[in-house]
Amino acid sequence: MRDTRESRLLLVLLIAIAFALITVDIRGGEDSPVDGARQGAATVFGPIEDGVSAAVNPVGNAISSIRDSGERHDRLAALEKENAALKARLGSDDRNASRLKQLNKMMGIAAEGQYGIKGAEVIAIGAAQGFSWTITIDVGSNDGIKRDMTVLNGDGLVGRVTTVGPNTATVLLANDPDFTVGTRMEAGDELGFASGQGDRPLRVELLNGKAEVKKGDRLVTFGSQADKPFVPGVPVGVVARVDPSGGGLTRTLYVTPFVSFTKLDVVGVVVEAPKKDPRDTVLPDKPKPTPTPTVTVTVTPSANANADGQFEQEQ
Repeated sequence: MRDTRESRLLLVLLIAIAFALITVDIRGGEDSPVDGARQGAATVFGPIEDGVSAAVNPVGNAISSIRDSGERHDRLAALEKENAALKARLGSDDRNASRLKQLNKMMGIAAEGQYGIKGAEVIAIGAAQGFSWTITIDVGSNDGIKRDMTVLNGDGLVGRVTTVGPNTATVLLANDPDFTVGTRMEAGDELGFASGQGDRPLRVELLNGKAEVKKGDRLVTFGSQADKPFVPGVPVGVVARVDPSGGGLTRTLYVTPFVSFTKLDVVGVVVEAPKKDPRDTVLPDKPKPTPTPTVTVTVTPSANANADGQFEQEQ
């Protein structure tokens, strides 16, 4: 059909008639005058729709099966993941028990010293930061951690915070050669400075060269000005050896730290210092000496012994 004026008028007329029929059908409802025509159309075109539906349904069913198969695969993968997690939890009961023990011990130290601490987990060791003795913990500035905060665990002094990121922080360990902390002897109050020596005992220089110190004496942190980087009263270690006094201004001690720096897992960052110095209250109770068993030997005289306890020679 050519695009003429007559064809355009015819198209407009057909559209107007279609809209009129639609309006009449809607208003008429079930009594619509065009209902018969609609049913006739359904009778004519219905079998064609059924045939198309039958032809298309296998494809639709296949697509549905693939979709359901994917959902089943996802559910199976989720279940396998849950089972693996459960096995991991069941298989790590010993580790969880160990961590709980460490945490309880650390909370005991915090309670004794009145330290406000933020618990953390060690997630990396110093190899990532060079050759220094450091660890990375899983708390940072978002958790209120700042540079020069004291770090401890259930045994005593671990180190101090040196670098802080949003979610992690680096801790310089107390056995690092660049680490120095002020110390105080238990009971005697002699002051000194402890320095790290790697895998060897801490080296402590007492300010009093004539101080009376012996093996087995214990030390705690003396504390820093404004409690940074060190709060007072944190257990440091036990004297393992004392250098002979040579009349110098200081006296050298070698101290075995309470903390095992090669077995760090759960630690605490002191985010709130105690209101007063806890002194020696945080130190663990000294082990009681094991009594030496006494053996008494009783000699029973034989029939051949005389009154003096001497044996008579048989004839």
